[in-house]
Amino acid sequence: MLRYIILTACALAASLAQAADAGKVIFVAGKANIAEAAASEGAAVQEGQMLSTGADGFLYVKTVDSGLFILRPNSRARIVTYRVDTQHPENTQVKFELLSGVARSKSGNAVKQARQNFRFNTPVAAIGVRGTDFTVFTDSDTSRVAVLSGKIIMSGFAGACSPEGSGPCEGSLSRELTAAQRGQLLQVQRGQATAPKLLESSPLSPDQVSPPRADEPLGHGPAGTVPGKPNLDAEKTASLNNAIGKATTPNMPPSMPTMPGVPEVPEVPTMPSLPSPTLPPVVDPVVSVPVDNGPKLPERDIIWGRWTVVAGSAPKFILSNTMAKNELLAQNGDYALFRTPGKDYVAPVNGNIGFKLKDSEAFIYTYYTPTYRLESKATLTNGKLNVDFGSKSFATSMDLISKAGETIQLRAEGAVGADGRLYGDAADSRTKYMNVQGVLSNVHGGSASYIFDSRLDDKRVVNGVTYWQKPSP
Repeated sequence: MLRYIILTACALAASLAQAADAGKVIFVAGKANIAEAAASEGAAVQEGQMLSTGADGFLYVKTVDSGLFILRPNSRARIVTYRVDTQHPENTQVKFELLSGVARSKSGNAVKQARQNFRFNTPVAAIGVRGTDFTVFTDSDTSRVAVLSGKIIMSGFAGACSPEGSGPCEGSLSRELTAAQRGQLLQVQRGQATAPKLLESSPLSPDQVSPPRADEPLGHGPAGTVPGKPNLDAEKTASLNNAIGKATTPNMPPSMPTMPGVPEVPEVPTMPSLPSPTLPPVVDPVVSVPVDNGPKLPERDIIWGRWTVVAGSAPKFILSNTMAKNELLAQNGDYALFRTPGKDYVAPVNGNIGFKLKDSEAFIYTYYTPTYRLESKATLTNGKLNVDFGSKSFATSMDLISKAGETIQLRAEGAVGADGRLYGDAADSRTKYMNVQGVLSNVHGGSASYIFDSRLDDKRVVNGVTYWQKPSP
């Protein structure tokens, strides 16, 4: 019995030792969680804890070696390992895992001395560093990375490169990207058996898919800034700017400071104000002049669809051509969503709209291994989309019917932006809950579209797009 108690105590001590502090929260905005608890400034982040943000959430974590890890909205990640060996820095072990969304990683002091032991995993790729500051976007099928400073090396999971490994994957299937290639990206897609693809400056950049807050530290801050100590209080900054604005109004101070070697300019005495003479009013004849407001802008329409070949089915458009003429709003897996140029959409402040599902497309992907999958077309029916402008929220649901006739109910909720963008709450790997990115339009009397993905079970996921219209009165 005594031996059993001792062994149990040792196991408990070992488990506690494994849950070491990886860092602490230095800023949080909107919805953000550490495990199941709401994140708060000063809260410790332990190895292995799930970090997640909602549609409006931002989470800044300062690591134990003064690095920086930032999660932007609708993102999920873990600091899997953060073991700093101060006695033997080359033995430091660090591993991050971004499951979905956008994150930024800025190497800390210990990582810079043990770059060979740093790994940043996504569902499809491994990223190593050379002492670096970089941003990553990922969903379940595609990962893209951009470098702010330093250099990274990226590889898809193939051959000897596996998610379980540590350190960078190097070889014929890897590729490097440096800060000198500013604006370029590396991209890996699930099942890719070649080196990462180099993309030119693109709206697919992580910073454009999910832009940083105005107070996020710059890649190369001004002299005197301290890594991991960003200017976090945007409201205080705005207040300071307002105060400066008031001080620079035409009410100048009585005297200006003099500069060495420059004679002081005497003040000019203020002339007394003279009363204005009273003149009879002059009445001009009223002439109606037409006002030319220029050409009237069209309403911004929605372009939606698939941009890759799936199961032998041709794509709806060529991604690069469509991006050249329209605004890319979102890209998830095989689908993309655009908005045409024109008059900006402004969301109403109250009321609600129920939309009817007019068109859709979806494929179910069954993964037998991380790099081998089967694709089968599915159909969507019984669609519902309700937008409540008063609460700035939306809810949607529909039935997914597989090729074999199985019916699966999908659902999602989220927030509505002032510009008509739809930001779904993170599904957090819950089966049959969708990750949604969409937009509203005034075209056709009121329309909407969103792209989505959802996990159906341990092997299957669905990726698709929907198009909705407001029912005729």
